[in-house]
Amino acid sequence: MSEMEDREIVELETENGESVSMYVERYFYYNGEEFVLLSDAKAQDDHYIMKVEPLPDEDGQEMEEFVPVDDELMEQLIHIVETTFDGDEEA
Repeated sequence: MSEMEDREIVELETENGESVSMYVERYFYYNGEEFVLLSDAKAQDDHYIMKVEPLPDEDGQEMEEFVPVDDELMEQLIHIVETTFDGDEEA
């Protein structure tokens, strides 16, 4: 199996109600909160960072909801991703 086939794919809904497929690149923590780095399945150079919020489904199982973050926090998270994860991709 290729590396692309091994990655988790999630379906998200845009503000316009359209469904988009995203690859989960990695989860990470910042200030005690969990975030996820996603890439667009169609345009893999397009990356997104979202907050991970756990919520129970109807069976009581824990699920994850990906929530957008505000612009100020996004700037900090982008800096963390660029300085921490860029070296990982070159290895």
